[in-house]
Formats: sequence, structure tokens, C-alpha cells
Amino acid sequence: MGKRFLCLTHVGRKSGREYRTVLEVIGLRPQSGEVLAIAGLGPSSDWYRNIQAAPAAEVVIGRRKFVPAYRTLDEPEAADAIADYERRNLLLRPVLHPVLSKLLGWRYDGSDAARHRMVRQLPIVAFRPRDGAEPDREGTDR
Repeated sequence: MGKRFLCLTHVGRKSGREYRTVLEVIGLRPQSGEVLAIAGLGPSSDWYRNIQAAPAAEVVIGRRKFVPAYRTLDEPEAADAIADYERRNLLLRPVLHPVLSKLLGWRYDGSDAARHRMVRQLPIVAFRPRDGAEPDREGTDR
């Protein structure tokens, strides 16, 4: 899956079962080690609710594997992240805007106002290694 997708391992808030969810990576921040993903079904996404109830167990992206901490981006930072994602993926625009429109329930046109409205509806999450742990050579936390 390279660096285009990540696999999030999380625990069900009701069942206690372990789940794996594949999420599209919308941004990488090498300096902070953060990986950005969007809760495409909004704050009611099961994976999003699960990580709020209990820490996620693992994130795997490419050959990198770590125990994650996370934060939800605030509106200005999230809107900037979406703008950057759209700039890097111009060829996806004919597909991206209709898909986002369907998820949002209103016509997404890629304008700054639409991006701000969208990120109020769909949280963007930044995952990073917990406690600053760096992956070892095999890609796991020490």
C-alpha cells in the first residue's frame, strides 16, 4: 500500500475486539512524524469513536510501524491540509469532488469556504509515534 494508505489497529469501544481499518493518507509531515487521515464518515466513524475511547494499538504505513498517539486538527490547520492534498492530487479532482459531495450531503466545489465547511463536518486526524518513540530497523517501536 506504500505511503498512500495506512492500516490502523484499534479496539472496539463496546466489543473490546481488535479491528483493522485502512485509511487514505491525505498528508505526511516528516518533521513531526505525523501522518494525516480523514474520518470520511464524520465523527460517527467507528474507528474515530474507538480511538477516542481507547488508544489505538498500531499504525502501519509502508514499512513503518508504530504505536500511535493522535490529535484532531483544528479547523484552519485541517483546511490547509485539505488544500494541500487537493494541490498534490489535481488529477483526482473529477472524482474527489463528487465523492466528497456524496459524503457531505452538499455540493463540494473545492473553494476555501467549502473546505472550511467540510472540515467542520469531517475530522482530520494526525497520528504520530506515541511518546516520541522512533521505529527500529524492522519498523516496530523499541
